Amino acid sequence: MKTRPAAVAGMFYPADREQLAHEVRALLAAASPGALHPKALIAPHAGYVYSGPVAASAYALLAPLARQIHRVILLGPAHRVAFRGLALPDADAFDTPLGRVAIDLAATRQIVHLPQVTISERAHALEHSLEVQLPFLQTMLTEFKILPLVVGEASAEAVAEVLDTLWDGAETLLLISSDLSHYLPYPGAKQADRLTADAILHLQTPVSHEQACGGTAVNGLMLAAQRHGLAAHLLDLRNSGDTAGPRDQVVGYGAFAFTEPSHV
Repeated sequence: MKTRPAAVAGMFYPADREQLAHEVRALLAAASPGALHPKALIAPHAGYVYSGPVAASAYALLAPLARQIHRVILLGPAHRVAFRGLALPDADAFDTPLGRVAIDLAATRQIVHLPQVTISERAHALEHSLEVQLPFLQTMLTEFKILPLVVGEASAEAVAEVLDTLWDGAETLLLISSDLSHYLPYPGAKQADRLTADAILHLQTPVSHEQACGGTAVNGLMLAAQRHGLAAHLLDLRNSGDTAGPRDQVVGYGAFAFTEPSHV
């Protein structure tokens, strides 16, 4: 089995298994989950000290769905490598300090023929946007596989086509990894992120990459959400000035849940 090793353990989150497990559980315990049953989530991907509390508000919703969800379609933006399309990893599993997460190879076969889908070990090798989500999933879910896709230069429609192809039923969760504004002063970030959150809540595309670093995947999800009748819900909206950093230049974080009409 070919595995993609953890690349940012010890930087974005603890490298020690017990310390990581304790930190993730503490973040989840501090969250205040509602009664939503999400088909899709948007969660941030910074270091846990900064965005962990916001991400936890999304993952806490999965507690009643832990035995129901068996596949997570995980999309995040490319920070390290420039490329066109959406990149699958050249691997069978991802490793984190909490253990190994298998890749759903059957799901890979469902989309690998699409022209926007490529296979790239380089795109995944150092990318943190997907990796930081895994310890939360490992803590909340019982038995699941992932389909990790790094999103490069692509259209929202290309992303939506992939999501539509993999949509399936309640066993499949769609997860978009994205932060919001970057390096604005605190008041400006609050205002900018509120406007972005309103656009997401109303499924208004496009959201630019200045508004959200994962804007392409977010826009693709919103297109798919329109087609499938999903409703968006804001779970948390803060920035690094609220969590662990100074307020002269902050990074914005939002957590959102998307529900089907019968699972509001």
